[in-house]
Amino acid sequence: MKIVVFGTGGVGGYLGGRLAQAGNDVTFIARGAHKESIQSRGLRVKSINGDFSIDPAKSTDDPKTIGSVDLVLCSVKSWQVKEIANQIKPLISSNTIIIPIQNGVEAHTTLSASIDGKHIFPGLCQMISLVETPGVISHTGIDPYLAFGELDGSMSPRLEKLAKLFAAVKGVRVNPSENILQELWLKFMFIAPWSGMGALTRSPVGIVRQLQQTREMLVRSIQEVFEVAQANGVKLDAAAVNSTLAFIDKVPANGTASMQRDIMEGKPSELHEQSGAVVRHGEKKGVHTPVNRFIYHSLLPLEYKARGEISF
Repeated sequence: MKIVVFGTGGVGGYLGGRLAQAGNDVTFIARGAHKESIQSRGLRVKSINGDFSIDPAKSTDDPKTIGSVDLVLCSVKSWQVKEIANQIKPLISSNTIIIPIQNGVEAHTTLSASIDGKHIFPGLCQMISLVETPGVISHTGIDPYLAFGELDGSMSPRLEKLAKLFAAVKGVRVNPSENILQELWLKFMFIAPWSGMGALTRSPVGIVRQLQQTREMLVRSIQEVFEVAQANGVKLDAAAVNSTLAFIDKVPANGTASMQRDIMEGKPSELHEQSGAVVRHGEKKGVHTPVNRFIYHSLLPLEYKARGEISF
């Protein structure tokens, strides 16, 4: 299958590497030194589940040179989705599937504002990974999990085809979901509170969950996301809050979320699409989200500074 990984960061690099390892024709969209390293030395993946390399590997920063493809794995940051939508268009033919796997619950609707929604399978991925150095991906925690599906919940022939594709891929647990919106919100319950609390406290997850005061904030933040999901018509099991906390309790103690790392490094982050999205979706349905609002508003100065909108 001809595949483009649009955004060769920690997650896209890992998944694209596994797809290439399985024999697929994969092109990695990357920039600068990262692109050049992949072109000259291949893509190296260091993983808790076993290291591997893709050499040679194809990489470019110009999607127009690739032509149409079967699958686009959209793995840029959430705040970049809107700006790259038009760059994806040259990759699309009548049968192209696009799977956005951003943190948050809005990436598929953001893409569908520019691209016909029939091409889009909402998706998500769970893992801890990052670009260690140009051309090198480091997967440090959480066994990779990928889910995607039709918005209408059907097990369509094209969804079954993708399920077969990923069945041949090592190192990834894949779920062709018949309830992908529920899956998105379940991950959102996990990632938004962890990212927000981690960024606010500048602490790894082990510290956030260990201290009584920050643990209480974490639990309340999770509860708020659950209430917002329910108000927006997403049916989640009543045990979802406890199961989310149990999952966070199993994450490696030194783990940090990508949004947290970006904020701590002074980079633009997914703050608006994570903590901000909890607040926005809550406001639309009259759901109060005081903890997430506090996190969001407290981090806004750093976000605006990173984007060059204010200086201090």
